[in-house]
Amino acid sequence: MTEKDHQDSLAEFEEALERMADQKFVLKLYVSGATGRSSRAIENIRGFCEEHLKGRYELEVIDIYQHPELLEKEQVIAAPTLIKQLPPPLRKLIGDMSDEEKILVGLDIRPPEESTEKE
Repeated sequence: MTEKDHQDSLAEFEEALERMADQKFVLKLYVSGATGRSSRAIENIRGFCEEHLKGRYELEVIDIYQHPELLEKEQVIAAPTLIKQLPPPLRKLIGDMSDEEKILVGLDIRPPEESTEKE
């Protein structure tokens, strides 16, 4: 990669970050009752959103026992499942939301190649 290519890539990345700063995230977290795993997922994703998306997210927590009709509509096959509806593209993450790197990449906040270059 030439120096110019590197500068162009860096400029594109910085522009993308700037556009992302104004984007609102619409998230739905599907949980299964008041289990420990569900409670951890709720706590983890709320903490994540406050740290990384403060002021620009909407989070709806849905108990699949109270709203089983939504499982088929949203194609939820496991709980907890986090669905990012906006900004596009739609993404689904399964688990207790404790892996911050997985969430950063899954929500398109950090590119996949950046997360692998940590070391």
